[in-house]
Amino acid sequence: APSDIAAKPLPPAQRFRLLGLVEPGSVRKIEDGATTAFRVTDNAKSLEVTYRGILPDLFREGQGVVAEGALDAKGVVKADNVLAKHDERYMPRDVADALKKQGVWQGEKR
Repeated sequence: APSDIAAKPLPPAQRFRLLGLVEPGSVRKIEDGATTAFRVTDNAKSLEVTYRGILPDLFREGQGVVAEGALDAKGVVKADNVLAKHDERYMPRDVADALKKQGVWQGEKR
């Protein structure tokens, strides 16, 4: 989660999985038209993410997201895979549990 990265920064180019919510108002297209920039938040911290490609149909502001990639030298996550999830039935248990622990879970309760 963004708070975890802030507490224990990763070196550039180390792959990791970032989970959180797509921050409302943060989604924008970059000049090349194929790259999307957005922020992932856990409501305490947030990180900038860029992704070149087609985003999943469920990708929306305020929804859960998992971005896989690495930090660049500026601290931006360069994602090579983005998964958008709307509830824990379609989300890996560790991701859903981390969102619940941070108090940002918006899916159904089990």
